[in-house]
Amino acid sequence: MTDYSKLIDAETWAFIDRTNAFYPPETVSFTIEQQRAVYDEMCTAFRATCPKGVTAHDTVIDAGDHAIPVRIYDSVAEPAALVVYYHGGGGVVGGLDSHDDACAEICGQTGYRVVSVDYRLCPEHIHPAAFEDALAGFRWAAENFAGPILLAGDSEGARHAAAVAHAIRKDPCPPAGQVLLYPWLGADMTKGSYVTHAEAPMLTTRDLEFYRDIRAGGADTSHDPTATPLADTDFSNLPPTVIFSAECDPLCDDGRDYRDRLLTAGGKAVWFREKGLVHGYLRARHSVERARASFTRIVGAIRALGQGDWPY
Repeated sequence: MTDYSKLIDAETWAFIDRTNAFYPPETVSFTIEQQRAVYDEMCTAFRATCPKGVTAHDTVIDAGDHAIPVRIYDSVAEPAALVVYYHGGGGVVGGLDSHDDACAEICGQTGYRVVSVDYRLCPEHIHPAAFEDALAGFRWAAENFAGPILLAGDSEGARHAAAVAHAIRKDPCPPAGQVLLYPWLGADMTKGSYVTHAEAPMLTTRDLEFYRDIRAGGADTSHDPTATPLADTDFSNLPPTVIFSAECDPLCDDGRDYRDRLLTAGGKAVWFREKGLVHGYLRARHSVERARASFTRIVGAIRALGQGDWPY
């Protein structure tokens, strides 16, 4: 069993304890309504103030039979690039408000426009509903913005970002890059970090099994690249990719494996294994030095890809 007392520092333990006070480990056994309520309360407790000069407004994308809410962030500068952001939450919780402050800070620190996509959640809408909304969000952005467009997301949202990147690589306006934060991409759940960190603070392998099964309504999506990007048989012509994984996370190896597949196919990819950090550390960027340093790297990656640079 992994000894987290030697891997995780005091600041990160304080973040874990504060998170668990709102969103305890047994939350996955709650009803869906209860899970959403406690998740929203937790996100509200961690929310940072909006950076000076950043504005946001909500609109919707007409997807025919339904509308997809999006929130658009702008700074005082004319945006040189646009970031399409997909929030985490296992496909069950989260929305425009849960990641509002992170999106605002990405906008404020890069000067890029950020579009946060509020994709449909399960179990009300099982796969491929969320993927279809994620894809529609990118294509809507591409139709309404002339500059480079980046894909970004955390956890479940990073999975959507990667799935979209695979689906649109032959589009007239493919993404200029993607930045994936502790992504869930579909590595083998019987080995590697899924075993080593099966009981990690903040996220366990049992939690992931719950989210996997509810997301697909019990169907097997392990060979479907729109649900499991690592299942794709073709990793060519994908955008430059920067991946950030938490060391103490069952999903850690997903980022490494995805990087390796991209490099083998001749693409550009780099993987950061963030020492001593846990799943969901984006919310710790103002209280944990390790998370703060990682967020600086994340913003730097977004800034560089938007400028067409590859400093790795």
